[in-house]
Amino acid sequence: MLIIPAIDLRNGKCVRLSQGRKDAVTVYDNNPIQVAEAFERDGAELIHVVDLDGAFGEGRQSRDTALSIIKSVSIPVQFGGGLREISDVDELINAGANRVVIGTLAAESPQTLEKLVTTFGDRIVVGIDAGDGEVRTRGWEAEGRILAVDLAVLVAQAGVNRIIYTDVSRDGMFSGINIEQTLRIALKSGVKVTASGGISSLEDIRRLRTAAEGTGVDSVIVGRALYECRFTLSEALSLMC
Repeated sequence: MLIIPAIDLRNGKCVRLSQGRKDAVTVYDNNPIQVAEAFERDGAELIHVVDLDGAFGEGRQSRDTALSIIKSVSIPVQFGGGLREISDVDELINAGANRVVIGTLAAESPQTLEKLVTTFGDRIVVGIDAGDGEVRTRGWEAEGRILAVDLAVLVAQAGVNRIIYTDVSRDGMFSGINIEQTLRIALKSGVKVTASGGISSLEDIRRLRTAAEGTGVDSVIVGRALYECRFTLSEALSLMC
């Protein structure tokens, strides 16, 4: 299972939100580029970068920071947040992003998603953020009228090969991954799934890895637990050896 450290950007700083609420933000570092470089030194194979400003529709300062991160590390970077137009995706891929994560656009414009998959193939990943099983969009502020499992099936039919599934209620709360729902997303859609939201300990990662065997859940994003020193990235990576 691939361990993916996360960098969430807000006003160009490295932050974490609790349950996706923009009024519940903790700033962890003023220099996200140095954070990314440290993750690379510690052995990360991929970094997950989220532009929260873009997700909330509040400018591109953090996108510019993300572009600098992409240039500063030699390992792949996957980027999400505020990608509402094909031109946004094109900008990030041309800048060197290994993958781009589509969220709101996938839920609101299936036709555009199909165009993106046709153009960019496996570099398009769909982020499904859900609360109580229902999709949340536009920076987690808007509740959808579609179940996460149903959206997973639809994006798989559109040709998407990977989903990042986040249980919003657990994100940043140290309550553990919603393993049952994450596995359900993988089994129903038939595509690869990256788990996200709630990792608090190495034991959480162990439980996920054991439960996910043979299901298509092959990776997990870790954020706040690293910043608050619950464990180190090196310790998490050693579990995979």
